[in-house]
Amino acid sequence: MKKVYIEIMGCQMNKSDAERMYGMLEHLGYTETSEPKEADMLIINTCSVRQLSEDKAFSAIGVWGKWKKENNPDLKIIFAGCVAQQVGKRIFARAPYVDLVLGTQRVYELPSLVKRIEAGERIVSVEEKPFEESEIDIKRVKSVNAWVPIMEGCNNFCSYCIVPYTRGRERSRKPELIMAEIKKALSEGFKEITLLGQNVDSYGKDLEPHQNLAWLLRQINALEGKFRIRFVTSYPTDITDELIDTVIELDKVCEYFHIPMQHGDDYVLKKMNRKYDYATYKKIADHVRSRVPDVTITSDFIAGFPGETEEQFQRMLDAMEELELDYSNTAAYSPREKTVAAKWTDLYIDEDVKTERLARLNEKNRECCLKSNQKYLGRELEVLIENFKGVNNKGISVITGRTRNNKIVHIPYDKDITGEFVNVKITKARTWYLNGELID
Repeated sequence: MKKVYIEIMGCQMNKSDAERMYGMLEHLGYTETSEPKEADMLIINTCSVRQLSEDKAFSAIGVWGKWKKENNPDLKIIFAGCVAQQVGKRIFARAPYVDLVLGTQRVYELPSLVKRIEAGERIVSVEEKPFEESEIDIKRVKSVNAWVPIMEGCNNFCSYCIVPYTRGRERSRKPELIMAEIKKALSEGFKEITLLGQNVDSYGKDLEPHQNLAWLLRQINALEGKFRIRFVTSYPTDITDELIDTVIELDKVCEYFHIPMQHGDDYVLKKMNRKYDYATYKKIADHVRSRVPDVTITSDFIAGFPGETEEQFQRMLDAMEELELDYSNTAAYSPREKTVAAKWTDLYIDEDVKTERLARLNEKNRECCLKSNQKYLGRELEVLIENFKGVNNKGISVITGRTRNNKIVHIPYDKDITGEFVNVKITKARTWYLNGELID
């Protein structure tokens, strides 16, 4: 068996793509290795949301190229993912040792392309037309959670975001393929299914007949067995009452919404081309909280967007606190090729200012997270155990799991019961997690 190593960067969608790659390559005689120096094929699945991620990708393959030149001229190197889709054949000029540039929409073409590079070709496959999917084996990372893409792409064209250019327009997977994948994951012992999409609430709009996310959740919830269902990511104005009703009614769907806001100032939101203002977002978040008991709402925010004033930045901090967000992903603005905001060079914020604002944004996030976690002190919650950490530095064995509303809980216990549902009493609230004790 030949060996393949995949370096995964970025979001859960890239992790899911890598699992598909491993499954396809197994049929071509490749087995997974965790040691890149042992591999006959190296694949990097890249992320282009931030410049830092892109730089890390080229740095990694630079090392691989040196290995190829000095030790293994037959080594095959594949540059895949969002940076591949964005940069295309220009990668060859920067990294002439790369054998295949594989775009985000051509993942299912991988088997035929590998056969060609094994025969000595160098190939770029970054066409925007998706390569048609068929049922394939998926080699999932051993876990309790299976990531299942249900749609890909975005039609919103936010001024800062590269996703529409790297993942293309919104397109939904066929329901029968999704259901077959989920049934297989459940048969393999996975206890949580997370449905993925850049705008997951847009699922089904392009299908005939039209379907939607609420309909799909009902199909999955009807499957036998005890398991959980999550979905990410929701665009704020796409959240419908039907979807909220579905979350409330279905016993397997978790009380968790990830609703990126990106900023708290109306002028900045308009410049970002987000299709709502602060009042609209707050109305949506308040409505979800009023309808769904114990719901967790998480978000995304960007510090230092071009032209952002101190007053506008402060409104973002105020919004995070007023909305009582349970957790937020935060980042400093990073200009991305092809996006509208990248052209506003005269409005760029000084790097030192961006760094300082990001630090304050992170501090506000920490305050919100701790305040959120403190609400669960003394509560009894169901936890799905995700891993067994063994003995920690205090000589205590710890199991770690997650509540239905996505709170991480550490529990002292000396046995590995990964994959089991247990009842836990919360004893302490930390910034990023909860401590608890098993209830007999």
